[in-house]
Amino acid sequence: MDFNPFSPWHLLARAASAALHRVVEQSPTRSPSDSTPVPRTRARVATVDGLKVFYREAGEVDSPVIVLLHGFPSSSHMYRDLIPLLADRFRVIAPDYIGFGHSDAPTVEQYTYTFDKLAATTQHLLDQIGVTSAVYYMQDYGGPIGMRLAINHPDRVRGLVFQNANAYMEGVSQAAIDVFMPLWQQGDETGARQMLLAQTTRYQYVAGARNPDALNPDAWTHDQALLDRPGSAERQIALFKDYQTNVASYDAWHAYFREHQPKTLLTWGRGDPFFTVPGAEAFKRDLTNLEVHYFDTGHFALEEDALPIAALIKRKFSRASDQRLAAA
Repeated sequence: MDFNPFSPWHLLARAASAALHRVVEQSPTRSPSDSTPVPRTRARVATVDGLKVFYREAGEVDSPVIVLLHGFPSSSHMYRDLIPLLADRFRVIAPDYIGFGHSDAPTVEQYTYTFDKLAATTQHLLDQIGVTSAVYYMQDYGGPIGMRLAINHPDRVRGLVFQNANAYMEGVSQAAIDVFMPLWQQGDETGARQMLLAQTTRYQYVAGARNPDALNPDAWTHDQALLDRPGSAERQIALFKDYQTNVASYDAWHAYFREHQPKTLLTWGRGDPFFTVPGAEAFKRDLTNLEVHYFDTGHFALEEDALPIAALIKRKFSRASDQRLAAA
């Protein structure tokens, strides 16, 4: 039979194919191993104080909120695996700070690169998008930013997650001291500038990892590309200098813990060369509603352990866990 593209059968087949294509495009991504939809992560941009702030969002808008606060030298990209794992229970918000990721990166003359300022911009973003209470997940720089959010608005805190985000002097390694003390005491930027090199960025990912060869090199390649942008060194050095304000705030953070006793989860990579296990253990002095879990990995624990960390977060902070506690 001769092929006729305009015959009723061929027209019907083409219509069916187009309809199926629309369904596939509009449906949530599905896991190849089961039929459970994998929630999509949406890329958002908000104008905050005249600057473009990028953030990733997933989940239902009326779900409990978890805010994922990234570390140095990364961005919300570090949460790419965790976000879809949490989005079935939470509205997930993962912002890029000013100067990081896809957010605007004004010069040091145009923006004051301090942790107070980064926290204020982050708070203004959360206010703008309607976040009135949240669990704060904090890694590295996310610690001092999240703690400022918590102390300024303790009534908005549903819980805290610390993942290699230091709050105690016991957790400051000699490697960190060797970078920061010369900068703070003598203005010597030598060690600080070494933190901006490609080999150091890769080291932060592979040091302490149980299977470094299985890590995705896109993570540190992405971070380094952003570190290599014009003006980045000046932005990062300004934050390194200001980091001493975080150490000076440790006592205030501990007082917040003792007074408010937020529900807290620690998911700590025990091989972290910068923020060490004694710093995680120190949280036990001030917090009673605390779980501590160690993972055989490094500073960026999510690169190897996103699945079990997501499970711990859901167990401790989802609505279902709140309802179980209320019934007990």
